[in-house]
Amino acid sequence: MNHTPSSAAGVLAGRAADAGLALTHGGRRWHRPLVALAVFGGAVALCSLAAMPFDDRTLLGDSVWSKPFKFGFAFFAYGLSLAWLLSHMTKLRRTGWVVGTVFAVVSAVDFAVVVAAAAAGTFSHFNDTDTVLNQVVQLAFDFVPLLFLTNAAIAVLVLFQRIGDRAVTAVIRWGLALSSLGMFAAFFILAVAEQHDRTRTDANGDTIPLSGGHGVGDPDGNGMVLTGWSTTGGDLRVSHFIGLHGIQVLIGLAMLLSLLAARRAWLRDDRVRGAIVRWAAVGYLGVFAITVWQAVRGQAFTAPDAASLAAYAAAVLTAAAGVAVTAARARRRASTAAA
Repeated sequence: MNHTPSSAAGVLAGRAADAGLALTHGGRRWHRPLVALAVFGGAVALCSLAAMPFDDRTLLGDSVWSKPFKFGFAFFAYGLSLAWLLSHMTKLRRTGWVVGTVFAVVSAVDFAVVVAAAAAGTFSHFNDTDTVLNQVVQLAFDFVPLLFLTNAAIAVLVLFQRIGDRAVTAVIRWGLALSSLGMFAAFFILAVAEQHDRTRTDANGDTIPLSGGHGVGDPDGNGMVLTGWSTTGGDLRVSHFIGLHGIQVLIGLAMLLSLLAARRAWLRDDRVRGAIVRWAAVGYLGVFAITVWQAVRGQAFTAPDAASLAAYAAAVLTAAAGVAVTAARARRRASTAAA
């Protein structure tokens, strides 16, 4: 059977549409424990945001509900991402389900103790008191390394299988790599941040001994609205956030490319969309690395020096150049095929 150029273009457009659909609908049901984690996180984030105007209690100048809001948003976004990802796995699905369930359970416990400490008006992280609540909180935090290990295990599971088209596969592989680095940054904080013991007043007016921190140059620095990221020193929470949510950025990019493929013939080849996703991921990885470099030098994310700005520019321009070359080659191929 012969295909005319217009019918061939229709087939390619159909494939591009199918690829876009694959970004939102798995061949099987989404991982339910991770969906439940996402719903839990989203509900707490919304409730925390709503509580902020009515509860004037603060910790280090931020609302006591600031941390539950941030954690809730993170677990909402990442829980849904992992639930979507696991629904697309073609091999070792049962193993993936078990690992995802461990991630969901440990995350829910970790999140619950953060909310409990906030509701009590006291610190969850770096708290050195011997109260019953804090002992429960710190015991729960002992299992946090499991989050990194389970995420890394999922990354290994998908490394050797093709999931969706090349763009979807690139999203999953690079996204999981970035999120694993983002989680590792949480442990890296403990290695390089200010560790000296100190005391701070909690929302109840009690003096709380703290040990450890998340900043370089100012262990308890804050200043940015909602995020609380330090404007007075290096803050490794920036890298943690950027790495952790890289997969959502790449998912959004792949969905946008699939939508554009319906109107741009040169984007209908999944090799082109996959290459664009990979170049974007390279640039994103560069930005992540630069935020780590800024933080360990005690430099606030909001106050980059000339060296940091040059590094950010290099990362963005490298990605942009790669995307531009990929697009130019794809357009030439599409024009030649059309002729």
